[in-house]
Amino acid sequence: MGQGCPGLTIAVPDRTLTYMKRILALTVLLVLVWGAPARAGIPFGPGEKLSYNIYWTFILAGSATLETLESGPVEGRQALHFRALAKSTPFVDTFYKVRDSIESYVDPAVTHAILYRKDQSEGDYVRNYVVRFDKNGNVAYRYSKGALKSAVVIPNGTFDPLSMLFLFRTKPLSVGYDFYAPVTDGEKSITGKARVVRREKISTPAGEFDTLLVEPDVRDIGGVFRKSPNATLQVWITNDARRIPVRVKSKVVVGHFSMELTGYEPPKNKAAQ
Repeated sequence: MGQGCPGLTIAVPDRTLTYMKRILALTVLLVLVWGAPARAGIPFGPGEKLSYNIYWTFILAGSATLETLESGPVEGRQALHFRALAKSTPFVDTFYKVRDSIESYVDPAVTHAILYRKDQSEGDYVRNYVVRFDKNGNVAYRYSKGALKSAVVIPNGTFDPLSMLFLFRTKPLSVGYDFYAPVTDGEKSITGKARVVRREKISTPAGEFDTLLVEPDVRDIGGVFRKSPNATLQVWITNDARRIPVRVKSKVVVGHFSMELTGYEPPKNKAAQ
């Protein structure tokens, strides 16, 4: 269906396109949303930027970035600002163009979410919504086109899917640790679960890294994971003070997807470690 390099034509069934859409959208959001034990400092700050390539089997399907940005008060509260961007490659654009932007604001101590914004443009599917977190920390309100669409009761200390990545990075990791933490997208509140499985040395386009492998529990995650009985999700985090996610792999019914770190820019006020 799409045309790649000269002489190469790849037929992509409609069912696979649907899964590709969901994977490209969910990979950045869901592969890294689980935390760990007690705080050990904040290794990120404004100016930090992580860059990734996204692969579907052997095809370079897209790219993504994760950034920490300068921020003023949000919803009347001081906040940290995180942003994730994902886009498909020109090749994938020919049959399924993806341009997604996700933003998250949390309190400076990274103890709870304040605001979450998601703008999706995937093929002919466009969806935009905002989630506002009650100041008392027990209700998340989801809005679309300025109208309230849903409200969900949440535990104190709940995060959105993107800010959970940054919560994760404030924690020390150790092999064998089991983690539980609340997360919501404004429609459903669940308890995220994960285990730190083992230590591994891996290579990515950004270099070689000593990492810890984390395996989130995907049973409560919807979309492609729920529809793939043997789905798996694995995340490799650097075993150092930066705690950078350098590789992600998922296996679902339509094949393998992965995300590889291609570049790292340290925070403006921190030296690379």
